[in-house]
Amino acid sequence: MVKVLLDTNALSEAVRPAPHAGFMKRLRANEAKLALASVTLHEALYGLERLPDGRRKEMLREYMRDVVTKMPVLPYDAKAAEWHARERVRLEAAGRTLPYADGQIAAVAVVNGLALVTANVRDFRHVEGLRVENWLA
Repeated sequence: MVKVLLDTNALSEAVRPAPHAGFMKRLRANEAKLALASVTLHEALYGLERLPDGRRKEMLREYMRDVVTKMPVLPYDAKAAEWHARERVRLEAAGRTLPYADGQIAAVAVVNGLALVTANVRDFRHVEGLRVENWLA
């Protein structure tokens, strides 16, 4: 059963030259509970495609093929879009903005009742109804 949505920075932590040990332990312990938002998958694939050909790009392609493509990918659908629109209006009325893609990712997490794992806790702190976990803390 999916319980956790990985943000882009959490997804990429595992392929850093020296990944955070505590993060990796939690990632392995929650392997069956992980999912991605379609927006996160796009961000990861976009970053991959922008890299020059070489060993790093090939290693990342293998990670995407062997690990990432096995995770459920949840869509930014009509329900998420409706929630996102209301939350953008609420945040703007409070004088706050959230990058559009982050709002989409937050929407997917909220409408699916999932916690969002991210190192960007600050970016999401004002999003109503979003449970945020920082496995890098």
